[in-house]
Formats: sequence, C-alpha cells, structure tokens
Amino acid sequence: MRIDILTAFPDLVRGPLAYSIIRRARERGLVDIRVHDLRDYTTDRHRQIDDYPYGGGGGMVLKPEPIFRCIEAIQEEAAREGRKIDEVIYLTPDGQVFNQELANRLSLCQHLVLLAGHYKGVDQRVRDALVTMELSIGDYVLSGGELPALVVVDAVVRLIPGVLGDAESALTDSFQDGLLDAPVYTRPAVFRSMAVPEVLRSGDHKRIAAWREEQRLLKTRQRRPDLLEKLEPSTTHDE
Repeated sequence: MRIDILTAFPDLVRGPLAYSIIRRARERGLVDIRVHDLRDYTTDRHRQIDDYPYGGGGGMVLKPEPIFRCIEAIQEEAAREGRKIDEVIYLTPDGQVFNQELANRLSLCQHLVLLAGHYKGVDQRVRDALVTMELSIGDYVLSGGELPALVVVDAVVRLIPGVLGDAESALTDSFQDGLLDAPVYTRPAVFRSMAVPEVLRSGDHKRIAAWREEQRLLKTRQRRPDLLEKLEPSTTHDE
C-alpha cells in the first residue's frame, strides 16, 4: 500500500511514522508512506498556503492552489506507474466518523491520499473537486488534521497482511465484530494479591473462549450498549 499525507506541518507527522509497528511495516516494504509539505507546492516567495476567508470571520483558510498542485502531481505519478488512487481523504470534524469497519475497508486499498486540514480548514473547492471521502475521528475540534491522519494510518496499516507478527491479534481487536475486547492478563499469575482468573490458567481452550465471549458481552453492555443495539439479538445472547 502507498499512503500520501498532505500537511502544512510535516514535522507533526513524520515523527510518529518512525516508530513501532508503522516503522517496521515501512522497513519491510509493506507500506510506502510519503509526507508532502504543502509549502513545497507554492509559487510565491513567501510560500503562502493560507489566506483570509471570503465574507469575513476569524481564522485562516488553506488556499486551493498548493493542494491542487500536490494532489495532481501524485495523480500524474500514479498514472505513469499504472496505479489508481483509491481515495482522497480529507480529515475534518464534519466528516463521517471513522470506525473499525472503515479501517478494514481502507486496508484493502492500494493507494490512499490523506489531506490534513488546518486553521479553519481548506477552500471548499478542494473538497468539491478532489476529495472522495471526508473523515472525522470524533465530535471535537483539534488544531489540525495531522493527528487524525496519523490515527487513520495507524488503524489501517496494522491490518495489512504481514504487518503484525500475529495475524489473529488484529482479528480479535475491539470492534472487529461489534463488541469490545475481553480483559487480558500476563505473568505473574498473582500480583499484589490480585490473581489472574482461574479459567485463563486452566488450559481448557473451550472454557477460555466461552469466558472471553461472556466478558466481551458484559463489557460492551456496561460501556457501549449502543454497539449491542446494532447486533442481531442472537449475538447478544438476550432472552
């Protein structure tokens, strides 16, 4: 997979991409992530990427010209290499809320372009002409789209086959089947008088699976009952 990230603040993005699972995926050639500084696509000597909004009001708006030039350059390169850009994603508070289902879907793509908004956002003409998907990571406002872009990258990259050492790990994460994950424990078996549940130490895989399913339902019912409402009645084991 290839992922291009367009941003006004590339250093906010580059740091986290150099660590942990994403770094290993990049080193192994499983994902090609490129960060584009929008200032590199300006033509004036001040490298201006924002301006005041028409109609007045506070804040600044990212100008369309650098964004168009950058995305068109990526599109031209993809065309020369015989690749298709699957989605041009704009990270914005008023976008569709990102979830595990979307992460699963995006992990099957070959080429994603992520546009990180900043200030008051981007010129609407960018959204109208170039953007194919708009995503939000929650009902709150951040200083820019760089952190949301990294959230999307992390959630998607870990699902690419071969990225995680244990492929089953991703398949059993919270939300993969609509439920939260069960509690997890590791050694020691007893720590400060707190013991690991006996069933997890029993070696009885059938009992362990049943316990985990019960715990997942219990946690989801307590913390996210809205998730249970979306599932079939048989899944929730309700009477």
